[in-house]
Amino acid sequence: MLTIHRVRAVRLVVDDPEHGGPDEAGYAVVVDGGRIAAVGPYDALFAEYGARARVREWDGVLTPGRYEPDGAALLEAAYHPDPREADALGSEPLTGEALAALDMTETRWGGSARRGLQRLMATGTTALTGPFHRPAVRTAVERSGLPEPAGRVPRALAVGGPAHFAVFAEDGSCLATALHGRLVFRRR
Repeated sequence: MLTIHRVRAVRLVVDDPEHGGPDEAGYAVVVDGGRIAAVGPYDALFAEYGARARVREWDGVLTPGRYEPDGAALLEAAYHPDPREADALGSEPLTGEALAALDMTETRWGGSARRGLQRLMATGTTALTGPFHRPAVRTAVERSGLPEPAGRVPRALAVGGPAHFAVFAEDGSCLATALHGRLVFRRR
């Protein structure tokens, strides 16, 4: 399925201060399955793909997304409470003594990791760093589709490359996050 993501601007490169470049205003990204099929001016892309594509419009800047260097710490050294536990545990991640007081089984670690990953994707995270030592956490990360690049390497939106991106509003909040061309977060 083809999708055109129309945005205010596209930032082609992140994590590379020398080559980040300016935002390309009026640009769009065409996604075909899990890959980027084209990047360019919206009008030109719509003329070529519009008859076959679904158009999504976002009032923001589309980028390769955020890289989270502390992925292992956020997912293996913190417990992300289930919403059903909010009365007893609150809704913020628990660490230190509060975490030590919990009976943490592999099942509970897996649920916590899934909720933590949802929080990360809601901030526009499209890559994170491990390694992940707990089997349930590692499984949750693998199933999420979030890539684990070796170190903080520049990430770019490139034709033929994976469709991992996030769209950020003017205030810096995340409007949408996509992994492999699939929306994994969308602000309502």
